[in-house]
Amino acid sequence: MLVHMSTDLHARIRDTRRVTTPWSDDKTRGVTAGRLDELLERWADGYEWAVHEQRIAELPWTNMPVGSGYLRAIHQRAADPAAPVVVLLHGWPDSVLRFERVLPLLTDMHVVIPALPGFPFAAPLTDVGMSAARMADIVAQAVSRLGYSRYTLSGGDIGGAVAEIIAAEHPDSVASLHLTNVAPQRALTADPAKLAPDAAAYLARAAQWFRTEGGYIAEQSTRPNTLAVALGDSPAGLAAWLVEKLDSWSDAANAPAFTTDELLTWISAYWETGTIGTSFAAYTEPATLPPGRIETPTVLSVFAHDIKPEPRSYAEAFLNIREYVEHPAGGHFAAWEQPEAYVRDLRRAVELGIKGA
Repeated sequence: MLVHMSTDLHARIRDTRRVTTPWSDDKTRGVTAGRLDELLERWADGYEWAVHEQRIAELPWTNMPVGSGYLRAIHQRAADPAAPVVVLLHGWPDSVLRFERVLPLLTDMHVVIPALPGFPFAAPLTDVGMSAARMADIVAQAVSRLGYSRYTLSGGDIGGAVAEIIAAEHPDSVASLHLTNVAPQRALTADPAKLAPDAAAYLARAAQWFRTEGGYIAEQSTRPNTLAVALGDSPAGLAAWLVEKLDSWSDAANAPAFTTDELLTWISAYWETGTIGTSFAAYTEPATLPPGRIETPTVLSVFAHDIKPEPRSYAEAFLNIREYVEHPAGGHFAAWEQPEAYVRDLRRAVELGIKGA
């Protein structure tokens, strides 16, 4: 069963105090008033969380004891006990739902999709210190408890950083990596003088992105309590905070990445589980990546409309890039937006792992 928090959601939405600014219709300044009104009207009248909750609850969930707690994960087993194992790691501002569309395409593999601590559908997060490194340790322990000693890790965003840490600390277990980005923390410590010219130029572009688009990171990492109150108490505030990223980070140029109900399901996952505040843990807790280059064979999938796609030379400074695959469509949520392309690249990584075994 999934955990319900709200019984008064519709009343809260109907009582939303509409706030306007001189920029209410300018999407470069955040979610527009019209976009938010559209979502809230549907959320209050017509959208049925119970239907989507039932579908999510019917996924093959399992609880894996780790230390004094447990890790919740979707665990889809293949018919062949000797099938390859893939572990899919989501990021923010999403959840395991990022991978819902790839599950039917991976029935020939054992698939593990952890609900990362602090995120929707995970065990309640009550303590401090839930950094990406600690998440990596929890995931590695849990996958081992499932009986898998060798696997391919796949993911991006926070999940990509977790994957890099697991690969560095458990090289005998991680056969290969499939990533959609290099861990963004690397851009904060990389020395441009030691990089190829186009890699150094990428650092300048990444820095510009952080200056113009990274305000949410500053707030989530430094004042999580304050923000958690604002977003955890107001469905309108939560919807505005999340849909801004879901809309702008996906590839709307080719086709809408989400229907209105799909957006509301991803937003409701945070509202119903009360996890928007705890999802900030990966930003609040310092993320220290292992020094040096990770030698695990890696496939990097670069989707054209992701927020800051890296050139190959930059990725190769930190990862053993065996294949660098560029895609003309797709954005930050590629497993959802372009599931077939995502799975093709994941299979390339699995093959690399098999060849290297």
